[in-house]
Amino acid sequence: QVQLVESGGGLVQPGGPLRLSCVASGIISRIYNMAWYRQAPGNQRELVAVISPGGNTNYADSVKGRFTISRDNAKNTVYLQANSLKPEDTAVYYCNAQIRTTELGGSFPYWGQGTQVTVSS
Repeated sequence: QVQLVESGGGLVQPGGPLRLSCVASGIISRIYNMAWYRQAPGNQRELVAVISPGGNTNYADSVKGRFTISRDNAKNTVYLQANSLKPEDTAVYYCNAQIRTTELGGSFPYWGQGTQVTVSS
């Protein structure tokens, strides 16, 4: 019943900004960590950024200083503000959230469908 829906991906020129959003919906008791991953064709999926319920964050070295992860707990939403984009940032970006439901009684990782980000002139 829980779904994560991403939006905001698309084509952007090098150096440009992009803002991704991910909204969790369904019968949700609590959302713990939320994160963004990315995967380019032929590459492994990598963690881009993670944020705790209290707002503590961690970033991959490749995006530090350029990307910012944030969340709105009241809206069950996580954001990724990506600035100074580079061609190597091109990938499918996936939203991830550790969510507790009443039915399961424990937390489970949920994934969004992915949104394509292409950085090219």
